[in-house]
Amino acid sequence: MSDKKVIAVAGATGAQGGGAARAILGDPDSGFTVRALTRYPDSPAARELAELGAEVIQADFHDEPTVHRAFEGAYGAFLVTNFWAHGSAAKELEEIEVLVRAAKGAELQHVVWSTLEDTRELLPLEDERMPVLQEKYNVPHFDAKGEGNELFRQAGVPATFLHATFYFQGFLSVMAPKRAEDGVLTLTLPLEDGKLLAGVDVADIGRTALAILKDRERFIGQSVGLAGDHLTGTQYAQKLGAAIGEPVRFQSVPYDVFRSLGVPAGDEIANMFQYYGDFDQEFTGARDLDLLRKINPALKSFDAWLAENASKIEVK
Repeated sequence: MSDKKVIAVAGATGAQGGGAARAILGDPDSGFTVRALTRYPDSPAARELAELGAEVIQADFHDEPTVHRAFEGAYGAFLVTNFWAHGSAAKELEEIEVLVRAAKGAELQHVVWSTLEDTRELLPLEDERMPVLQEKYNVPHFDAKGEGNELFRQAGVPATFLHATFYFQGFLSVMAPKRAEDGVLTLTLPLEDGKLLAGVDVADIGRTALAILKDRERFIGQSVGLAGDHLTGTQYAQKLGAAIGEPVRFQSVPYDVFRSLGVPAGDEIANMFQYYGDFDQEFTGARDLDLLRKINPALKSFDAWLAENASKIEVK
């Protein structure tokens, strides 16, 4: 193991970081090993990574010296922040700034930064089609990460910007079809009929990150938009129904109606789906599925993901 290059993996016990750690640990010929960063090194998830061969180290984005120590001697890193842990774009930017300073200080050779588009590039705040949130954002959890891209560039950190999208895993929880009053299973989303929605298996974020780390010279300074499929709400519903064995219909909820429902983070979610819908061609166009499958041949389509996960969908 001593001759392998160390990849520091942020949020290693979370969905994205855990996927990246497992992808690296599962490829004995990659030339890499994992240093798993977590706030809770004694947690079951952290112990599981240690059993797989990771070096587990305590690090907290809000305790900057721990992050600097975690990056010492590493070759590269997979970095991600979790907006939903606090819901604040300002806090997320503070976390990104810590990661940038630590990556710069450790002279990392290659960072794969899991990010999202800054929606304000296509939708200026002066555009009144959606409310401005947290004073200066359309979709805070997108826009803060988009601002973070420039922080890595300005610092001169050799980075690849891996632009993610919504996870297919959402259909196992908050986006699962639910039975309507008439008894029909219904997929209800704030997405206009006919608009494309890019989705991905969260594990493919890690698998694609590993492929990028293996090909440093090709990907340094590049942006890679990631998705496994581009489908309409109706297409997602039809495929879910076929996998479940019971028809599922799609029900579109107008964005303003969704904002009025009192759903937690409802404005943020509605703005996100409105961005997906209003700019679906730009968003999906930045995610070339054929090219992505050349980078990551294991990239899962929605059908492939359903074949493995349909039995986990709880129908109520």
